[in-house]
Amino acid sequence: MSDSQDEKLEKATAWLREADGLLITAGAGMGVDSGLPDFRGRDGFWRAYPALRHHGFSFEDMANPARFAEHPELAWGFYGHRLKLYRETVPHEGFAILRRWADRMPHGAFVFTSNVDGQFQKAGFSDDRIHECHGSIHTLQCLDVCTPDTWSAGQFQPLVNDETSELESPMPHCPRCGALARPNILMFGDWGWVDVPYEEQRERLEAWISTASKLVVVELGAGRALPTVRRFSEQNSRHRLIRINLREPSTSSLHGVGLEGAAAATLKLLDGKL
Repeated sequence: MSDSQDEKLEKATAWLREADGLLITAGAGMGVDSGLPDFRGRDGFWRAYPALRHHGFSFEDMANPARFAEHPELAWGFYGHRLKLYRETVPHEGFAILRRWADRMPHGAFVFTSNVDGQFQKAGFSDDRIHECHGSIHTLQCLDVCTPDTWSAGQFQPLVNDETSELESPMPHCPRCGALARPNILMFGDWGWVDVPYEEQRERLEAWISTASKLVVVELGAGRALPTVRRFSEQNSRHRLIRINLREPSTSSLHGVGLEGAAAATLKLLDGKL
């Protein structure tokens, strides 16, 4: 017989009390509670970007380096809009709760996330304790990959036409060769992604994991459609896995608890019990 939600909450709370390190694994559902769009399915994507329905482009079509070569104004319109949105977004209360939990643990926290929005950094998590497995929208690289260098998108201030979804301000370019720049994000069919910074992040994460003996994994809003985060959580759930998910909370892990709910509300619920 499976545990009730109350029993699962009790078990999760006990694990959090006993833990000496907090591994936070986060997918798109973590950002939704801060008001960020959910791109699930074509309708979700087109609700967020109605102008792209006219072009017949899906999220997979837009999140592709080929768009930058074929239609750079449209590609940068899509990513420029997201960059502006992520810069303006305030992280929800759940981020602060996770930081408080981590502060009580001897080894603190490390974040593994497929999100490219930079919300964990904005919420005060240390840059050297975050692994962004799909890259970051706040970093740029050369579209032609003339160099393995990446650089900050801080100087780029996108102005996007809401009617056409096209960029109207000047596009960013590579300071080395002058070619078009693109976000330093892993896209679909992407052979040119510069992953150097994220390999360094991964090495720091692996070194950190080996230091904790009572690690607890808290997974937030990571679905099965792109299972990178779920797989990583389960690889590390010989420790203990608390999976928080609105639609797909079940876990096959022997040391797993699945809590059905949104990220922010469920973290508040657990925090109240702690």
